[in-house]
Amino acid sequence: MRYYALISNDGDNRLTAEPEDGLLLDLTSIDPDLTDLEDLAIAASLSGTNIDEIASRILSDGEADRFDLGELMDMSRGGESYYRLDRPFEPPEVWAAGVTYKSSELERIRESDTPDVYSNVYSAERPELFFKATPDRCVGPFESVGIRGDSDWNVPEPELAFVLYKDEIIGYTIGNDMSSRTIEGQNPLYLPQAKVFDRCCAIGPCFVSAESLGDVTDLSIACTITRNGEDVWHDETSTSEMARSCEELADWLQRYNYVPNMTAVLTGTAIVPPPEFTLREEDIVTMSISGIGTLENDVVVV
Repeated sequence: MRYYALISNDGDNRLTAEPEDGLLLDLTSIDPDLTDLEDLAIAASLSGTNIDEIASRILSDGEADRFDLGELMDMSRGGESYYRLDRPFEPPEVWAAGVTYKSSELERIRESDTPDVYSNVYSAERPELFFKATPDRCVGPFESVGIRGDSDWNVPEPELAFVLYKDEIIGYTIGNDMSSRTIEGQNPLYLPQAKVFDRCCAIGPCFVSAESLGDVTDLSIACTITRNGEDVWHDETSTSEMARSCEELADWLQRYNYVPNMTAVLTGTAIVPPPEFTLREEDIVTMSISGIGTLENDVVVV
């Protein structure tokens, strides 16, 4: 099952489930205390079941309010809805992995003044893992992602993201690892500045339980950038091209490192715009992953 978080103009938070395509059932309308995805994760952990089973039990207890997802997305995009899509959950931390695809390794080699660093990471036992964002630096669907004003080459990076609860992967979402390639290419030690800044990460549009999504080793990923109403760049890939599994990345991240529940981990990208292309303010970035959905954000300079 997919789960969407809604927020009203008055700050009212609601958690919805999508038992069938396009229909959102409001879990909060049945249980007013249930407003956050982590509430379901806690209940599932305590009862020894999973998130989908808990949600199904709640939905069987009453008549849930209904939302049409298509209408909600259209109105969220235009800012005309009383309720709009919010981040599907609030990650206390966002981490990311780098150089997990061969094409990513080649792109990093091309941009970098120290290319051997990236070749070594791709073939090493230990993956590249770095801190990506705090909650305040992370945005949801139809919110603005940022590009740094001190970088001449800024790109989005569409990535499958998994969510951890008590050391286990409980579900997935889409992550946009916004990157300042100019800064990263100058020196690998500048990576934190190239990756961590205001509005540097987007997640959404929903959370999909691990049980619902199933095998994630062959999901299609696509990214389109629209400028002034025209598509100016598009590319596609598949998670089958990943050199490391989600479970492997989760294991390395949590070695000798406390990771809070509901932390999101971005798993790397194989989709990288060419050096001659950079994002501009007011561009629209649209990312899709099969089985999850579509994440859309506009671009602002921060």
